[in-house]
Amino acid sequence: MVKLIKSGCYYMGGQLVKERQAFQTGEQKLAAQRGTMAYKILKAHNKGDEQNMRLRFDAIASHDITYVGIIQTAKASGLREFPLSYTLTNCHNSLCAVGGTINEDDHVFGLSAAKKYGANYVPPHLAVIHQYMREMEAKVGRMILGSDSHTRYGALGTLAVGEGGPELVKQILNQTYDIKRPEVVAVYLRGSLKKGVGPQDVAIALCGAVFKTGFVKNKILEFIGPGIKNLSMDYRNGIDVMTTETACLSSVWETDEKTREYYEVHGRGQDYKELRPSDPAYYDSAIVINLSTIEPMIALPFHPSNAFTIRELLEHPREILEEVEAAGRKLRGDDNFNLTDKIRGDGLYVNQGIIAGCAGGMYENIAEACEILKDGSTGADEFSLSVYPSSQPVYKALVDNGYIGKLMDAGAIVKTAFCGPCFGAGDVPANNGLSIRHTTRNFESREGSKPAAGQLAAVALMDARSIAATAANGGRLTPATEAHYTKKVKKYFFDSAIYEKRVYRGAGHPNKDAELVYGPNIADWPEMIPLGKNVLIKAVSVINDPVTTTDELIPSGETSSYRSNPLKLAEFALSRKDPGYVGRAKEVKAAEEVRRETGSLPESVLKDLQDKEIVLGEGTIYGSCVVANKPGDGSAREQAASCQRVLGGIANIAKEYATKRYRSNLINWGMLPFTADKLHFKVGDYIYIENIDKYVAEGAEKIPAKHISKHGVKDIELGLGSLTQDERSIILKGCLINFNAAK
Repeated sequence: MVKLIKSGCYYMGGQLVKERQAFQTGEQKLAAQRGTMAYKILKAHNKGDEQNMRLRFDAIASHDITYVGIIQTAKASGLREFPLSYTLTNCHNSLCAVGGTINEDDHVFGLSAAKKYGANYVPPHLAVIHQYMREMEAKVGRMILGSDSHTRYGALGTLAVGEGGPELVKQILNQTYDIKRPEVVAVYLRGSLKKGVGPQDVAIALCGAVFKTGFVKNKILEFIGPGIKNLSMDYRNGIDVMTTETACLSSVWETDEKTREYYEVHGRGQDYKELRPSDPAYYDSAIVINLSTIEPMIALPFHPSNAFTIRELLEHPREILEEVEAAGRKLRGDDNFNLTDKIRGDGLYVNQGIIAGCAGGMYENIAEACEILKDGSTGADEFSLSVYPSSQPVYKALVDNGYIGKLMDAGAIVKTAFCGPCFGAGDVPANNGLSIRHTTRNFESREGSKPAAGQLAAVALMDARSIAATAANGGRLTPATEAHYTKKVKKYFFDSAIYEKRVYRGAGHPNKDAELVYGPNIADWPEMIPLGKNVLIKAVSVINDPVTTTDELIPSGETSSYRSNPLKLAEFALSRKDPGYVGRAKEVKAAEEVRRETGSLPESVLKDLQDKEIVLGEGTIYGSCVVANKPGDGSAREQAASCQRVLGGIANIAKEYATKRYRSNLINWGMLPFTADKLHFKVGDYIYIENIDKYVAEGAEKIPAKHISKHGVKDIELGLGSLTQDERSIILKGCLINFNAAK
């Protein structure tokens, strides 16, 4: 289904040609490297040199989990008005009512900020963030930065990047997004999909082929080839949004008449232009996907890359599910997590189906699901099906064309545009439940489980078509290729009046006399202290999992009501993975506060060091760190880093960072992103580094340190990696806010 080409190759005459067969000179290769669509867009937005890019985006976007913190950070850094188009959406907290009116207070604050500083404001239930940006803000050749990891509009010719909030703050303050020129990977599509195979099937197959090896990590995927013309725009958008799960930086597709039609349907024909790579264009590596060979897929818990064909799973259910059970039991810490109990005499049964969000909630996904399910029934047993259209215009088109009524007739529950099923705030399954979802992620507890309280369900990702086929069989897992239905769906019409009547369009029109409206839970960022001459770091959490997600570092779902209150939110840090972390971090923070007040750390800390003959140098600050093998997979949420910082964290130590965006979040919050080849650290160990300020200021990539444990003192070397001058300054100042305040 998916073939990886690890060597460089050229796109010539509509074909991929391996580098050794192309006979290109050095000059020709350089010209071809500049011939990718990605490079052309990057060049148009680059304020730096060709290798060290400093990018300015055309537009930015945030949802209500992130925009309060972003605006508060920008305000503390000197914000006067938004200098570029900024869209605030309300698709995450909109139905999460925990905490009284807290969520709506955030929305009122967002609207007041849109008025004061000049932004667009999309009210709750109107659209999920990425569907709105596709419909209204994407343009061919544009670059968009979003504070959500699934910021992907490449199928529309827009190079979009998902990052943590501080990177948006930099754009708001007319600073740049700094990055080494990324490698570009060709994704060559050929063939066409069989009936019953949808975009999520392609996406799962792609994730399964590349994620575990890091084949496309921090690279740009460029979709080319004759297979593109055989995919509708909803299919392209559905594949594209899931590229985030490959760990790539961004994505972009060739445009064609279908792309033009999409823009024209949405009343923005002027935003279309033809986008193609040059002939030849050079790619650092390539992926070949034969669409004709893609089968209905399932991504089993607990990652989108845990990919199997549904056929393979049904042929070997016990063998495959026992492996996933073992992983779940390890996560939970007991033997009560079961998947094999879903196996019955006539098949494998699931408890719940969900079609939702920026991946699943598009028009064609729901319309085809309806065609499969119409005249059928989800049944009156445990299995349930919920459908969340991705925007009100999509919802209205589905109503007008009769699909919603037919879904309801079949027993489906149709809800509003909401990201809840994607982050654990809607349709949380029962304990030991297995939910199949056309959403973006299936990480541990992503669906809202609380393992610390003894509750753990699981999510498997599937395409909407196979979810509908399963629903028609009362929850018995069924690939859509076995369903008998008419694939043709009624034409989609976009009703712009829905947005014209409800969206506040204030981008470029600030009202400086307007007042920000603060709810009682909206709090300013606490003080962040600068980096000292020396640092004493205490390991307060050591995570031995192969990968640690941002969902584990700071859970979503029940925490959403506190996203605008840094201190309250920090109480949830690592609550699902390491419940003792917050208490241990607070002890370190309290000791550092004593040092700042008295000039000396508490005797309990000094005794630990004196026993090992460690004498702290003058100008030593004390803070905590989290140790993990590969932290930061998943969401772009900056709170995974800021919560650690609020609790007195000053470093992470990892073998590697799962994503650029998590490492960037650490840096922007003034934390040292250390790496180490071996992580021989235990909770309670200390790391002492002299002259850290000098090492950071001089751009040192290797840092000598002392590892202090109950076994003694050992000299070690920590990696710091490459940092830009601004990044070094941010760490020295203590965070991005301090950095900008000092200007």
